Amino acid sequence: MPPSKGMLLCVGILLLTVGGLLLMCWGWSAVLFVVGLVVSLGGMGLLVSGLCMATKNLQVTMPGHYVLHPRTGTCFSPQQALAIQRRLDRIRREMSEDAVSRAPEPEAPLPSTPPPWTMEPPPSYDAVMKGQEHSEQL
Repeated sequence: MPPSKGMLLCVGILLLTVGGLLLMCWGWSAVLFVVGLVVSLGGMGLLVSGLCMATKNLQVTMPGHYVLHPRTGTCFSPQQALAIQRRLDRIRREMSEDAVSRAPEPEAPLPSTPPPWTMEPPPSYDAVMKGQEHSEQL
C-alpha cells in the first residue's frame, strides 16, 4: 500500500528539520555532518514527492476538448473553455455539412487540339546580334 501524501509531507518535514539540526551541529564531528546531509536530502525527497502527489489532483476535470483541458497549461476559465468548445463544435458541424451537401465540381476537359498560335515568331539570332551591334555603335 503506497503511503498517503499527508504522511509523506509530515515525514519529509520531520526529516528535513532533523537533518538541518544535525548539519548545524556538524562542528562536533564529520559523521554528524554526513548523517545530517543524508537525512536532510531524504527529507527533501519525501517532501517533494508528497507535494507532487498533493498537487497532482488539484486540477478539476472539465468536459470538452482535450486542448482546452486545464492540464495542458491553458489559462481559460471554464466559461471561456465552454464557449470555445461550442464554437469549435459549430465550425466542425458546418464544415461537415458543406462536405456532404456540395459535390465536387467536375473539372473541364482539356481541348483535343491546342489553340491556334496568334503571336509572331521571335526574331532570329542573327537579327538580335546585328541589332545589339548597331545599338553599341550609337
